[in-house]
Amino acid sequence: MVTSLRIPIGDCSESPTPSSVSGRGGRAAPAQTIGAKMAMAMRLPVARKPLSETLGRDTKKHLVVPGDTITTDTGFMRGHGTYMGEEKLIASVAGSVERVNKLICVKALKTRYSGEVGDIVVGRITEVQQKRWKVDTNSRLDSVLLLSSMNLPGGELRRRSAEDELAMRGFLQEGDLISAEVQAVFSDGAVSLHTRSLKYGKLGQGVLVQVSPSLVKRQKTHFHDLPCGASVILGNNGFIWIYPTPEHKEEDTGGFTANLEPVLLADREVMSRLRNCVVSLVTQRMMLYDTSILYCYEASLPHQIKDILKPEVMEEIVLETRQRLLEQEG
Repeated sequence: MVTSLRIPIGDCSESPTPSSVSGRGGRAAPAQTIGAKMAMAMRLPVARKPLSETLGRDTKKHLVVPGDTITTDTGFMRGHGTYMGEEKLIASVAGSVERVNKLICVKALKTRYSGEVGDIVVGRITEVQQKRWKVDTNSRLDSVLLLSSMNLPGGELRRRSAEDELAMRGFLQEGDLISAEVQAVFSDGAVSLHTRSLKYGKLGQGVLVQVSPSLVKRQKTHFHDLPCGASVILGNNGFIWIYPTPEHKEEDTGGFTANLEPVLLADREVMSRLRNCVVSLVTQRMMLYDTSILYCYEASLPHQIKDILKPEVMEEIVLETRQRLLEQEG
């Protein structure tokens, strides 16, 4: 663990010697004084804080790597990330072991998103096809958003016509970011999305952060308005969207009108700080949800936004966040 010091170096004045001030013909040249001011940032080692006090029950997981024996008990059922060998249950991926009754599976620490019905995702339109859009949702295959699985502008309820199909690029085009919900998962792993609720649709101005899907905690809601003045959408697919909290909810646009007005400097600073806090939590392998992000934001307030990504500052604010979460759990 290191700490940063900023050491100012004062003026350095040099007076010329008598031999250097005399020019040709014995005439004295004007004296020159060279002054320099500079500041040097130094990082010195300090004692690392003991981690035994900050480790909670949720961090003590059974971690395995490919080839590790999970159990020799034959009464358990084999789940994802495991296989049977020599009457032993062996891990096929690196991750944490999860048990549900008699079912054992290994949740990979780094993996592509595997969709489940009801998940909230943030995706980017990659292609406009006939009566559907292809969406990048950080999964192995592109997801599909059908024209019939979305609300028309204004929330109008009617059958989709040929005119709607011709106007698809006016609704969503390549590069647009959207929030949606998983409607179905096909046999090959592809995901079908829908945006029938008014809280889903095109996203406006904000910051997109891509993390591992295994670090996003599943909750009842993934849309959070934080008291610091910004809102976040925690996509189950690992896409985190940070945007300024709107003053009033637009309920009659059907999710197709994106606010492209300039964002105030104060809102941009809050969003930048939240983004760096999310990166800090991900670097320290902490789960992402509204409480952990808010506690990390509050712990980072004594530091400048650009200093949050320094390793020593990152470790300090994450340790404080973990301690507050443990105190909250009691």
